[in-house]
Amino acid sequence: MKLKILVTAGDGIGPEVTNEAVAVLKDVAAAGGHKFAFDAKRIGGVAIVNDGTPLPEDTLKTALASDAVLLGAVGGNEFNSLPPDKRPEAGLLKIRAELGGFANLRPAFAFKELAVNSPLRPEIIDGADILFVRELLGGLYFGQPREWNKTTGESWNTMRYTKNEVARVARIAFKLAQGRRKKLTSVDKANVLEVSQLWRATVNEIAAEFPDVTVEHQYVDAMAMHLMNQPRNYDVVLTENLFGDILSDESAVITGSLGMLPSATIGGKVNLYEPVHGSAPDIAGKGLANPLGAILTGALILRHSAGLEAEATAIESSVRKVLELGFRTPDLARSNPQGFTVLSTTEMGAKVRETVKAALVNA
Repeated sequence: MKLKILVTAGDGIGPEVTNEAVAVLKDVAAAGGHKFAFDAKRIGGVAIVNDGTPLPEDTLKTALASDAVLLGAVGGNEFNSLPPDKRPEAGLLKIRAELGGFANLRPAFAFKELAVNSPLRPEIIDGADILFVRELLGGLYFGQPREWNKTTGESWNTMRYTKNEVARVARIAFKLAQGRRKKLTSVDKANVLEVSQLWRATVNEIAAEFPDVTVEHQYVDAMAMHLMNQPRNYDVVLTENLFGDILSDESAVITGSLGMLPSATIGGKVNLYEPVHGSAPDIAGKGLANPLGAILTGALILRHSAGLEAEATAIESSVRKVLELGFRTPDLARSNPQGFTVLSTTEMGAKVRETVKAALVNA
């Protein structure tokens, strides 16, 4: 298997966690005789400083010529005074749009080893395994018109979707549900928003193509509550852009830390992969960052861009094994550090690599 992977490590802890993910991928390639080629380019704040733009043309050109893009995180407090279209996050939005990926996959599953980290009772989260499918190229983040008029003291954004945009992401969600527990929950605000009424009607139309999948609808405010009260009731959760951003971050309480959440953006010219967490500039360079979300994101690269399911599963099971053995990064050891071995970012990466190598040898 040959794979060209562009690494855009970004800002803050992005380079630290991305380095560990790349190291694991290189080990997988070596063990299986695969040829993974890695290229590094700038995006976000580091690109603003060095190139004067959050997404240099060279980065975008390389991304479009790659088989997959692995992104760390973007953003920093020093850029907050810039206009929205000049900030690091603008580079992220632009590369998403240019690559064309419209379905953002965000798995959130309970680690029993991290139950103590969750504010929810263990019996509530035990066995929870949710796949969020978030539409990524529409809604408030991309809808026009949008403006902040400082003269009049007004600002506005537009939540806009077409039927085709909803249908294409719905089909991906239904197909994924077929390979899981055959249940799909669509989230909207159809009692208030016309765009959500379009969303719900379109999902119901697509549901007819997948008669083996059970479909239900939830209003986003009710879903925010149910996600905390009964997360085990959900399998695939289909949402529009803003709702998906919020709900999938909320699901971090199921996993025990935002640092545990990976994501994949598929459906476009090139798939884009990134951990859900942000750049966390307050801990950057201190060896405190949790690399497990980035490493699990690497597993998604193997699954969705390389078709290497066994190797992806080996990474995921190795992360669980490391946690079972009592190894933690600082964010995972806050609630009950007794008996845990607290590791730095690089130490945790090395521990996962060691476990993955053993798993691949014994496979």
